[in-house]
Amino acid sequence: MANVAKKVSWSGRDRDEEDEPPAAGEATPLLNGAGPGTAGGPPHSRPFPSEIPHNEKLLSLKYESLDYDNCENQLFLEEERRINHTAFRTVEIKRWVICAMIGILTGLVACFIDIVVEKLAGLKFRVVKDNIDKFTEKGGLSFSLLLWAILNSSVVMVGSVIVAFIEPVAAGSGIPQIKCYLNGVKVPHVVRLKTLLIKVCGVILSVVGGLAVGKEGPMIHSGAVIAAGISQGRSTSLKRDFKIFEYFRRDTEKRDFVSAGAAAGVSAAFGAPVGGVLFSLEEGASFWNQFLTWRIFFASMISTFTLNSILSFYHGNPWDLSSPGLINFGRFDSEKLGYTFQEIPIFIVMGVVGGILGAIFNALNYWLTMFRIRYIHRPCLQVIEAMLVAAVTAAVGFVMIYCSSDCQPLQGDSVAYPLQLFCADGEYNSMATAFFNTPEKSVVSLFHNPPGSYNPMTLGMFTLMYFFLACWTYGLTVSAGVFIPSLLIGAAWGRLFGISLAYLTSGAIWADPGKYALMGAAAQLGGIVRMTLSLTVIMMEATGNVTYGFPIMLALMTAKIVGDYFVEGLYDMHIQLQSVPFLHWEAPVTSHSLTAREVMSAPVTCLRRIEKVGTVVDILSDTSSNHNGFPVVESSPDPTQVAGLRGLILRSQLIVLLKHKVFVERANLTLVQRRLKLKDFRDAYPRFPPIQSIHVSQDERECMMDLTEFMNPSPYTVPQVWLGLQAVPGAGPAALGGGQRSALVVSPVPYGAAGCGRAHHRRAGVSVHQTRALG
Repeated sequence: MANVAKKVSWSGRDRDEEDEPPAAGEATPLLNGAGPGTAGGPPHSRPFPSEIPHNEKLLSLKYESLDYDNCENQLFLEEERRINHTAFRTVEIKRWVICAMIGILTGLVACFIDIVVEKLAGLKFRVVKDNIDKFTEKGGLSFSLLLWAILNSSVVMVGSVIVAFIEPVAAGSGIPQIKCYLNGVKVPHVVRLKTLLIKVCGVILSVVGGLAVGKEGPMIHSGAVIAAGISQGRSTSLKRDFKIFEYFRRDTEKRDFVSAGAAAGVSAAFGAPVGGVLFSLEEGASFWNQFLTWRIFFASMISTFTLNSILSFYHGNPWDLSSPGLINFGRFDSEKLGYTFQEIPIFIVMGVVGGILGAIFNALNYWLTMFRIRYIHRPCLQVIEAMLVAAVTAAVGFVMIYCSSDCQPLQGDSVAYPLQLFCADGEYNSMATAFFNTPEKSVVSLFHNPPGSYNPMTLGMFTLMYFFLACWTYGLTVSAGVFIPSLLIGAAWGRLFGISLAYLTSGAIWADPGKYALMGAAAQLGGIVRMTLSLTVIMMEATGNVTYGFPIMLALMTAKIVGDYFVEGLYDMHIQLQSVPFLHWEAPVTSHSLTAREVMSAPVTCLRRIEKVGTVVDILSDTSSNHNGFPVVESSPDPTQVAGLRGLILRSQLIVLLKHKVFVERANLTLVQRRLKLKDFRDAYPRFPPIQSIHVSQDERECMMDLTEFMNPSPYTVPQVWLGLQAVPGAGPAALGGGQRSALVVSPVPYGAAGCGRAHHRRAGVSVHQTRALG
């Protein structure tokens, strides 16, 4: 059985505002080395440890679970009965309206990022280029290197500071966090408005700062945050309630919209609406249905159209909708660049190379991330590391350009920022087109520059250096994605592969380096992130060419198979490193003999159907059994009989009941209590007040509380005699473990026998499904 431990996590706070704060005396471990603070004292009253012990095989108590199962209590059923056909159609129309709004806002955010990056990066490159040109003539190029390094470090410092000190969960691409959220894990702060603002600003500064990163990955996180906010019709951060979309204020509905937001982000990034839907299905969502597919596709289409329309106006072509995404790979001419039967083994070999390189990338990043978790856990150290990486990236780029003698004739405006350096007049340094540019433009130049534009030595050195720079960069405390760096590495060695083939075949027409750059880019990205179906469609949509669908799929499938043989994909690896209780689709075959009795804790914290208020308050205040859900039982008059399970009540529901004083005096149990509606629970969602903020007088503690109409009378149950437990994803696995936030009941009686846990009751936990994986 798996161990469960408190440890660091993505968020720099121990708990989200949606949860109750820790009670006095409870340790509050923070991410990035913010050590445990003492109750009532300053947040850093204890010194930072020099090393944080870490074991990725432990599961973290940091993570709560989301309520992905509708609580079908009496209030819910009464509301459902009141919804007529017209009201149902109105709810459906609202869902489509929200998806349209998600697409529009995601497209607008993508436009903002793209335009600001283009302006700031252009300004930086022009300043550095003028400086290099100036000192090339009169000597003293070390000043140019210093200027480039200082500019990069300064910009990255700002981007790292806002992430490290304001919102640590905005670091990275955000894809692992969104994947966990859609799986049912509540990652603190992951869909907050502040997270979106820091994410957008952070990714702009990271790309402008010259790091080996892309702006496409964070668009997925940004779209998810936009979806989570729009669907609720209010902002808890700004304390503004627009009194709309109140029906969707629950985790089940928010989850579906977050899936649409993630797809809209992919669509805006790559101009690939179908790829966005498939990404959300393959890599993101753990819950899916047919109606959701159409709504997500609609949001993706709106996102692409919005981005396309605004950028066409910005570039002076108001009615030209030919640049649908943040990155446009350009069109490959299938007539000139088709492929033949004898190339299929070559594509498979490229897939093998991509899988091996991807596995090496992931393994190196794994050990680097372990080192960061243990030693670079203070925010100031994280900022220093980000600045160091930015300066080293600039220095490596400068030295590579300086030492390169690969000069190519300058043709028109094919190069955005041509550096002449020591080349003759009318020529430019070829290495500069790769390093002295934004990663997106470097990828396009590797795809489409004519044969002979790059020296093989240039491509080889660039691949080697950029591989290690990208590996070092991923995991820094900055907002950044890994999509574009992976594509750039693959495009470089793929083009080198194509040049080698052309040399070996004496310049055969089919050995075009641009085509093999595309295959190498797909193989490298597939080897790192292990996506197949969605990535194939994204590459096809981004290049506007269906012809290469089969070879891209071959390369991606081969890269995934080879990579999986050695190590996990990058996103799954980082989820494991953060000890998130992620529920996979399948449990290991070695755990079929596990029974429910072996994984459940005792004694179980239970509530009676009619319970004393003081008992409820004491249970909720008890930090030793801080569960999120409690079985409601009916005691049997026969002491030899086990109490029968009647339902399940959530901590959040009990807090709302206490807040509204929904109880009566003991002597008047027949009196009608104050009638609550589901709206009262939705108004408190998602940041339910902590139990410490609710005052209950001594007289009120003697009152009684009837839980009948608020509890879920039909929770998921696990019979004790069930061997080889297999939880269905989305069906709500049972939680377990002595310190978990859910209570479980085991009984030999078939239907009173319940391990009553569901997806939202996994605290850090270990679900039945996961216990099989870890047992």
